[in-house]
Amino acid sequence: MQIDIWSDIACPWCYIGKRRLETALTDHPQRDEITVAWHSYQLDPSLPEHYDGTEAEYLASRKGMPVEQVRQMFGHVAEQAAGEGLAYDFDRLVVANSARAHQLLHLAKERGVADAVKEGLLSGHFEHGLDIGDVDALVRVGVAAGLDEGEVRASLEDGRYEAAVAADIDMARQIGVTGVPFVVIDMKYAVSGAQPPEVFREVVDKALAERTPAVQVVQSGDVCGPDGC
Repeated sequence: MQIDIWSDIACPWCYIGKRRLETALTDHPQRDEITVAWHSYQLDPSLPEHYDGTEAEYLASRKGMPVEQVRQMFGHVAEQAAGEGLAYDFDRLVVANSARAHQLLHLAKERGVADAVKEGLLSGHFEHGLDIGDVDALVRVGVAAGLDEGEVRASLEDGRYEAAVAADIDMARQIGVTGVPFVVIDMKYAVSGAQPPEVFREVVDKALAERTPAVQVVQSGDVCGPDGC
C-alpha cells in the first residue's frame, strides 16, 4: 500500500504531520507493506529566491496581519512542534522560495533517499536556519542523505526536475488539494492537515482491511486438517 503526501518545505505543519504519521506507523504490524511517496506543493510559488526580511515580516505582509499577531501564531505552532520532539526556531528561519528544494526531492526520490532528504530539508529549515533556496545548502543536505555531490549540483543548475515538480503541483490541483499537508492513502482516502497519530492509524487500518476482504464461514462440515481427518 502506498501513502502519497503533498507538502511544502516552507510549511511548519508539514513537518509536524510527518512526525505524527511516523508515530502512527512505527509499530504497525504491516509497516513493511507500506511505502510513503513525497509530492511537491508550493504555498507561495511567487516568493523570490530570497526574501529580505524575517518570517514574521513576510507572513504579516502576505496575510495582512500585525507582526505581533504572527509571532503569537508562531508560539502556538512551536508548542505543537515541541510536542512531537521538534525544536522550531522562527527567529533563525530563512525565507526563501522552495522550488529548488523540491527539485532536490525528486532526485532523491529516484535514488531511493527521499525520506532522508525530506527530513533534512524540514529540520534544516525550521530548526537550524537552513537557506532552502541556496544551492550549496541543498547540496549539503543531499550529500548527507547519500546523494552524489556532482549529480545534486548539476540537477539543480540545469533544472531537469522542474517538470516533475510542476506535474506534482498539477496533480494536486486535479485532486482538489488546497492546503498541506495532504495525505492520500492507497489513492482512496485523504487526510487533510497534521492530524493526530490515531487518525492516521485509523485510516491506514481501514484501507488495509479493505485490500484484503474478510472471509466468512457460512457453513461448516467435515474437514481434514494437519492433525488428521
